Order: sequence, then C-alpha cells, then structure tokens
Amino acid sequence: MVPRFLLISLSIAAILGEATIHQRRERLDEMTSGLGLDSAYDATLGRIKGQGKGKSALGMAALMWISHSERPMNIGELCEALGAKVGFRDMNYDNIPSEKTMLASCLGLVTVDESSTVRLVHFTLQEYFNSHSGHFENPQSTMAEVCLTYLNFDSVNELSHSLDRAPAETRLLQYASSYWGMYARNGLTEGVKSLALQLLGKFGKHISAKLLLEGDLSHWWKRGWYSEGFTGLHCAAYLGLDEIAIALLEEEEGCVADMADGRGITPLAWAASYGHEGIVKLLLDRKEVNPDSRDGVGQTPLLSAAWSGYEGIVKLLLDRKEVNPDSRDKYDLTPLSCAADGGREGIVKLLLDQKEVNPDSRDYLGRTPLWCAVDRGHEGVVKLLLDQKEVNPDYRDKYDRTPLWLAARCGHEGIVKLLQRHVNTESNTEANDAPVSPSHLLQNSYEGLPVSQLSPQLSRDTPDLLTQNPHPALLSAVSPPDTPDIGSETSSQKPPFDSPLIALLNPFPLTAIAAAGIAAVSAILAILIRLWLWYLEDSC
Repeated sequence: MVPRFLLISLSIAAILGEATIHQRRERLDEMTSGLGLDSAYDATLGRIKGQGKGKSALGMAALMWISHSERPMNIGELCEALGAKVGFRDMNYDNIPSEKTMLASCLGLVTVDESSTVRLVHFTLQEYFNSHSGHFENPQSTMAEVCLTYLNFDSVNELSHSLDRAPAETRLLQYASSYWGMYARNGLTEGVKSLALQLLGKFGKHISAKLLLEGDLSHWWKRGWYSEGFTGLHCAAYLGLDEIAIALLEEEEGCVADMADGRGITPLAWAASYGHEGIVKLLLDRKEVNPDSRDGVGQTPLLSAAWSGYEGIVKLLLDRKEVNPDSRDKYDLTPLSCAADGGREGIVKLLLDQKEVNPDSRDYLGRTPLWCAVDRGHEGVVKLLLDQKEVNPDYRDKYDRTPLWLAARCGHEGIVKLLQRHVNTESNTEANDAPVSPSHLLQNSYEGLPVSQLSPQLSRDTPDLLTQNPHPALLSAVSPPDTPDIGSETSSQKPPFDSPLIALLNPFPLTAIAAAGIAAVSAILAILIRLWLWYLEDSC
C-alpha cells in the first residue's frame, strides 16, 4: 500500500507544482498515462532540477550521497558533505546547509528518521536510481574528492593522531576516513589521485589513519590494530589502490616497499590479508620485499591470505621459493590450519600439495587442521584431510577431546559418519565387525570423565547418537534433570573455542563452582543470622 500512496502523493505534488490550470491539466494527463512510480520519480526529479540553481544542485547532491553511500549517513554527516567544497583549504561553516533547507530541496524524496539517519522516502526510489544511473555524473569520484578534501582541511590536519575518536564538531571525519578509499578505488581520477597523494604523504601522523582501522567492521578482529608507522603505502596496500601505491613508490621520498608498521605488518601482508592481488603482484616484483615476512605475532602473508580465503594470492606466494608453506605463528597456527578453519577447500588442496606441509600439525591447544574443520562443520575439508595418511583422526587435543566427540557435540552427522569410518575401532567392535555407533565410540573414549566435561547438549538432528548404546554420563550431560527428554527441542551449539580464555574454561566443572558459591553464600547468611540473634539477646 505504501508505494500506491507514495505515487498519489508525488503525482499531486507534481501537478500542483505547475503554474497555470492548463499546465496542471497537461501534467495530469502525463501522470495518468505513465507507468507508475518510475514516471512519478521522473517528474519529481524534473521538478528538483527545475528549481533555482542552488536548490537544484543541493537536492541532486543530497540524493547522490544517500543513494550511493556505503552505509546510511546521519544528518550531520550529510550536511557537512554537502558543505565541503573541493579546492578549499578548510570548511566554511556558513556553506553547510540546514536540515530544513536540504529536505525542502529534495521535494519529499528524502526523510530523516528518529535516529537522525537520512533515508530515501522508499526502497523503490533506490531501485529506480540503480536502474537509472544517468542522473548523477561520476558519483564515486565526486564522493572520493569530497572526502579527501575534508581530510586535507587545515583544521583536520591539526588534530592529534592519538585521539581515540573524531571530535564532535568534525561530523564527517569518521565517515570520510572509513570510505574515501572505497570511493577512490571505484572512481579513480587524476583529481582523486592528487588529493590521495596529498593525504598519504602525511598519513603516518594523520588522525584518519587510526579512524580508518578502528572503523573497519569487515575485519572486526583487527579493530584496535592501529599503531605508529602505518604509512601511506600501508594504507594504499590495505585499500587496494594500485595506481596510488605505484605513485608512492616512485614519487614519495623515503617510501620503503618492505617497511613494517608498529605491529610488524608490511604492505605486502596488508594487501594479502585484504585480497588485493594487484598490490601483491606489484610488491612481489620488487627485490627488496621479503615475501615471507613475519608480523608481531609471527604471521606471514601466506597465513593471512589462507585465513581470509584469497586463493589467487596463496598461489602467488607459494610460487616463491622463499615462502615457507608450513610456517607457524606464536600460537602454532599454520596456513593449513587457518584454511581448514575457514573451510577454504581450494587453498587446503594447494597446501596439501606442498611436501613441506604437515597435515597433522598441532596448535597451542593441541588442535589439528582436522579438528578445526570439524569444529566449523566443513565436511569437504574434513574429507580432504582424512585422505592424508599422516592425519590421525582420533587424536586428542589438550583437553582430551577427539574430532569425533566434537562432531557429535556440534551435531555434524555427516562428519560423524566420515570419522567413524576412519577411526580405528578394533577395540569397540564385535567379533562380526558390526558397525559401531558414534555414541558407543564416545562411551569408550570418555569413560570416567566427569559430566561437566561432556557436551551440554547434542543437535536434535542426530538423536541416533544417543539412542544407540547410550552412555549414562553422556545422557546425563545432554539431558540434565531440568530439561525435557532427549527427543525434545534443543539448540545445537558450536563450542566457542575461538577465544583461548573460553577454551581454557570450557572443560572446567562449572557446576562445581556454582555449588561451592551456593554453599559459601549459605554459610555467610547463617553467620549473619546468629550475630543478629546475639544482638537481640544482649539488647534484652
């Protein structure tokens, strides 16, 4: 119903926008013979462009930003973006339009919600702009130029690069820092390139360097990774700006292709982590670049590319004889274990083809690549690893957990069956070699373990794991007294072993902690009651 009312509203506004009765009748005829919302949007945009020069430019600029922005903008960000003028050395605050003026210039096509976020009046307008690109000329380049102009303003350059967040008065600063690179990559012009080189020449001491990394939500685990030494070349590699990286290497005095930032990360490692193959090729062609450099936690560009799943970059790095395909970081993670954890089958195949790679390596928690793949439910990777004769499918990690136990706990029934076929079950089979149920294997593997170290529940999709030869301890762990029977609704939970702290706490008997806490509280209450009684006796 909303599009229908919107169509009526826009049609009435277009008709009333005409000056005479004759013109209104002509507009009415046009609207009634049109194709619907597209015709209404055409007419409304025609009215916006027909306003005075200032309001027309303002309305179309606002629509450009809103329809092409990488994320929804708030009203403060949008108004500062509309007020920033390319070629100026600083912000002229008298040039920033008010919210009221901006909305009036858009003739009803833009709205501001209760959170001050600016939005198009309806999602069909976004669809309209997606299919009618001719309304805006080079929007990506224009937005990149505005963002870079803002970052090069004198008032922004004077801000301390040690600030944790953008000052309240610089409403566009965080947005410009986070997205100028994306707009520049999609719309690089000579003007954008010149402004980018101006910024990157001083980037190591610029506040936007920190804001860029802190605002990166695509790689949340790298938030807080900013450190001194993150230079313009690091930034170009991070953002995948090939032409700008070439210009920096050729023109920027003191630009070193293999310089590590404060965390030991080189431009090559940044490019490999974010999948910028062009930058990787560019840097690998320079003899001063070490393709197997290590950062502060011992990770190499190959490990970063394997973890992030960039197969093309992995191939480029494996072609270099200096690269160790089985390198370990400080946590004993290898490129293979990282690729297995992420379900990167293509990269796993590439690494398994390297004779130097140990397919059964252990990390600091005793987890193998197979364990990681089972944990994440990557059945294809599990098959690849089980085909390797060096892989022990029944290996126990630091906490005495096997891949089969983990697969049962997570409810990965297909993986349970794969592991059952590979695990040596001679001690668990009958004389006739009958198939062994996963629960029977769990029973023999975990005989005597406390209930607190068993899974709190299994997936409801694999009830057969419990109905065949159920182990009493496993049953009590899966179905504690206050839960329904085994067949009832339960939620499959993946063990949260991503955090070393959680991994250390996971096998600990938390029920014992709860019981001890209750006992302590009871004892304290008993003491307080006795003291109160003594006080009453004395007062009497």
